[in-house]
Amino acid sequence: MPVVPMKEILDRALAGRYGVGAFNIVNDLSAEAVLAAAVEERAPVILQTSVKTVLMYGRRQLHDIVHALARDVDVPVTLHLDHCPDRTVISDCLAGGWNSVLFDAHELDVAENLRQTTEVVAEARRTGAHVEGEIEGIQGVEDDIGSDEASRIQSLEVAVDFIKHTGVDCFAPAIGNAHGQYRQAPTLDAQRVSDLVAATGVPMALHGGTGLSDDQFTDLIARGCAKVNISTALKESYMQSSLAFLKDAAERNKWDPPALFRHQRAAVMEMAQRHIRLFGGAGRAW
Repeated sequence: MPVVPMKEILDRALAGRYGVGAFNIVNDLSAEAVLAAAVEERAPVILQTSVKTVLMYGRRQLHDIVHALARDVDVPVTLHLDHCPDRTVISDCLAGGWNSVLFDAHELDVAENLRQTTEVVAEARRTGAHVEGEIEGIQGVEDDIGSDEASRIQSLEVAVDFIKHTGVDCFAPAIGNAHGQYRQAPTLDAQRVSDLVAATGVPMALHGGTGLSDDQFTDLIARGCAKVNISTALKESYMQSSLAFLKDAAERNKWDPPALFRHQRAAVMEMAQRHIRLFGGAGRAW
């Protein structure tokens, strides 16, 4: 199946009240493992790329890798640019075939954020792409973007006005969630998700998913979090499996890169399958 629009994936998920896993891939192996998990579970999936990963690979090469891997996959897949405050990178990825982007302008005042996000939406429409927006920073640093300082939470009226006037296809609210591992169990304002969906009909994106309880995931997805971001869990699965394998290889003095790759792939695939099932996305492919 060819890569499909993010809006199609998320609108179906919102209507069916299930979540689509949006996994921040770090290389071709992690991308292939997530796709294999989606195929095994018959689930739609979002492959996310951070700005850091785009710059490391180069936009063209990363795009071509993802599309080559997705070409023979028979479940819906979309390619999304995660937290990006840089309009130049946004434009480059939209021109280069990304299906959606998160324009992260939360450090601007709301009026300027609204103005620029409206421009990004118009730019995305010219390439058939979609836009995720936000007006509050999600606490925590991810791939060198963000802050450990809590962001000011805007009123419901301000958030609804932003969504309606910009025309964003997805919105990332701050509800007490955070990137990275939580230092303690978070207290989430789940009602804010319900209120935003009721007022706008737009799917919500849940950031800072790693570390939430199963019950929190289930509740937030039922309220309208159709896009569920998973980044830290992927990185931990990938690197911890690598560490365990390499420690064993050193003890045995046996160095076999293909065996390492299989070990990494299995760990990432298992992690992705577990989240896909939890989010209710299994069996939702079309």
